[in-house]
Amino acid sequence: MVKKLVEIGILFDFYGKLLSERQYTSIELYYIHDLSLTEIGEELNISRQGVYDTLKRAEQKLYEYEDTLGLINKFNYKIREIDKIDKITKEIEKESQNINNQKILEKSKALREIVEKIKDSGQEVGD
Repeated sequence: MVKKLVEIGILFDFYGKLLSERQYTSIELYYIHDLSLTEIGEELNISRQGVYDTLKRAEQKLYEYEDTLGLINKFNYKIREIDKIDKITKEIEKESQNINNQKILEKSKALREIVEKIKDSGQEVGD
């Protein structure tokens, strides 16, 4: 259940605005605000079964959006590639210290600062 909760949360962050208003609200109230189906039904003026059906359709839509658009996979791929750049930059920095090349050392440090800013702005999701 926790894995599904995390998956839906991530999918909702990426694709929630593509859902209908009722689907969006149902997912938000159920997964984020932890309301029961009955409480959501009262909020939306629909039956408990109606809430359940709406949630299932919304979840299915979120998975379909990821299958079609793949934004989460693309995001995670970019984070992994940035990690590779970071590793190589650290290696260049170390080598430049070994050969005492101040110019390369300064540029590699500047590059690493940029990489750190990028990494701070987005973390890998899912997995």
